[in-house]
Amino acid sequence: MLDVGCGTGFHLPRFADRGARPVGVEPHLPLARRAARRVLPDGRPARVVAGSAEALPLADASVDVAHARWAYFFGPGCEPGLAELARVLRPGGVACLVDNDATRSTFGAWFTRAYPAYDPVAVQRFWDRQGFRTEALTIRWTFEHREDLEAVVRIELPPGPAEAALAEHDGLAVDYAVALRWRRY
Repeated sequence: MLDVGCGTGFHLPRFADRGARPVGVEPHLPLARRAARRVLPDGRPARVVAGSAEALPLADASVDVAHARWAYFFGPGCEPGLAELARVLRPGGVACLVDNDATRSTFGAWFTRAYPAYDPVAVQRFWDRQGFRTEALTIRWTFEHREDLEAVVRIELPPGPAEAALAEHDGLAVDYAVALRWRRY
């Protein structure tokens, strides 16, 4: 199993616990090091390699399932990464991509204001042309402390839109619409 853009490796132990032998690929070296530290001490069958979606450091037809969360935000422009998925997935393999759905939810409204040039119709058409199916899901961020919510919003949005979103939002939870995009190869 491949986790493209694995970040700090949050999902790698969970995949391993469910029987997968995950490989996390992360282009940002400090995050790749953190991911490796997350999986190495506990002996789970997971590994982390530095690399990008556009040049996956894996053999041809070596992956059964590819997972990416928020690695392909805008559709057009990620064709080189999708070509790499096609290269590393075995025949019958599945790619599952989790993406923003800016058409609904509180976070979707914030995202739309932060990125006014974002065109969700064009993005959906792109994924349709690539042969992906899309399922609309709603998740929820829930935090114990306001500072944690603020930190995440400031990571996800540029400074001005992040501050505007935080000023209008009370509480410790945010509904977040996502698009699960998947394709069998």
